[in-house]
Amino acid sequence: MLTVIEDRFLMDETQSLIADAPMKITGRLVDASNATMLATIEDGADGIKVIYKPVAGERPLWDFPHGTLADREYAAYLLSSLGGFHVVPFTVLREGPFGPGAVQQWIEIDPEVDLIEFFQKKLSALRKMALFDAVINNTDRKIGHILPTREGLVYGCDHGVTFHEEDKLRTVLWQWAGKSLHDEERELLGIVSRALDSELGDALGVLLIESEINALKRRTNRLLENNLFPEPTQDWPSVPWPPF
Repeated sequence: MLTVIEDRFLMDETQSLIADAPMKITGRLVDASNATMLATIEDGADGIKVIYKPVAGERPLWDFPHGTLADREYAAYLLSSLGGFHVVPFTVLREGPFGPGAVQQWIEIDPEVDLIEFFQKKLSALRKMALFDAVINNTDRKIGHILPTREGLVYGCDHGVTFHEEDKLRTVLWQWAGKSLHDEERELLGIVSRALDSELGDALGVLLIESEINALKRRTNRLLENNLFPEPTQDWPSVPWPPF
């Protein structure tokens, strides 16, 4: 059973509809390893496009035995939002046609962007995403999980395998490995650290187990103490496969 805690946080009109309005399935992403549905939220006009990932469609993972992937998707959104990163599209836990699951606002990417070229660039938006992934211990930052928009914003999706208590960072964004953190990045980590002792920590306590939250705090503090982006390790594959 999912505990819905979205009412703790201020939502705009579109987000409120995504959280509560009727949802209609319009398709399915067949390449996804778990059930991933395209859906429309009814808003009296053309509808709001979303991605719906029902818990019932999740495949059990031996290395993520606790909670659900939907819980981790929502936890990543909360940390992104309350920690000041703002790299994860609006996400809620709610009921849907196939039971409870994670529902995320659809992001239209810029069709003119070549993702193979884009992910290799040293853009500030990608750097922020790389730091976010280091905090949440993302094990699956693929090229296709990077969403650049026409407006110049960059979002990330698919955060179901995150927050493991063991260091398992696996990403295509290694451009800044070993580089010193900027002052603004240290400020972000400070925001996360303080939030973990208040509303963010309370919210994550519903979604993750205690050892995962403790590991999250240690990772955040370690990043601040080292003042460096993490580097690939020989103990764990550093890039997800396939990378796209």
